[in-house]
Formats: sequence, C-alpha cells, structure tokens
Amino acid sequence: QLQLVESGGGLVQPGGSLRLSCVGSGITLDYYAIAWFRQAPGKEREGVSCISRRGRITSDADSVKGRFTISRDNAKNTVYLQLNSLKLEDTGVYYCAADSGGGPYYFCSGDVVPYKYWGQGTQVTVSS
Repeated sequence: QLQLVESGGGLVQPGGSLRLSCVGSGITLDYYAIAWFRQAPGKEREGVSCISRRGRITSDADSVKGRFTISRDNAKNTVYLQLNSLKLEDTGVYYCAADSGGGPYYFCSGDVVPYKYWGQGTQVTVSS
C-alpha cells in the first residue's frame, strides 16, 4: 500500500528548530516531485517548499525563505524539511505530498493541484 509518513513535528518556542521527515512506503520517492504543505486552523492549505525528482531544484514560499530548507535522500526514500527560526505563524499541520510521478527531473510546483499522494500530517506548534 502506497503511503507517505511524516514525523518530527512537536512543540517548540519561537526561534527554535525542527526537522520534519517524510518517508515513502510502497512508493519510490525518486519518481516523484515532493512538496511540503501546511494548514493552520481556519486557513487554507498552503505550499511551503517543493523539491524536484533529482533534488536539484527547490522552491520555497516567500514566508519561509531563508528559514526552511527542503532536501531529499533518495537512497533512504526520505524527504526532509528543516525548520529554523520558527515563528508563531508557522504553527499548523505539515503535510508532505507526492505528485503523479514521472515528470521532469528538474521541476516542482508549490501548488496543491499536481499532488496526488498525501501523508497524514504532523503537527508543528510554535508557542512561548
């Protein structure tokens, strides 16, 4: 069964850091562009970062540029999101998602539409 499993969320103070992981099960992640999205209570899901199949292209939302870093280790079938300098407004459920697969090696999208497979999410809470 195809699954994406996120982990690494938690409670952290403003200015702190977390590293989220997204592991593929029943899915070979190097076939897919991967993105991280987040959703805060009462708000729409928004794209945070995405990474191309080979990992050479990444794209970040303006709100996280310079603070979050997406990376992938295809040998471990895992995509990471390093969250630094966390702010209160970074609070939300973070989801990883894979697109339909087989796309260009050097492209990824920050929009929800291309993403077909989703994890269950991991909660990130930034609070003092």
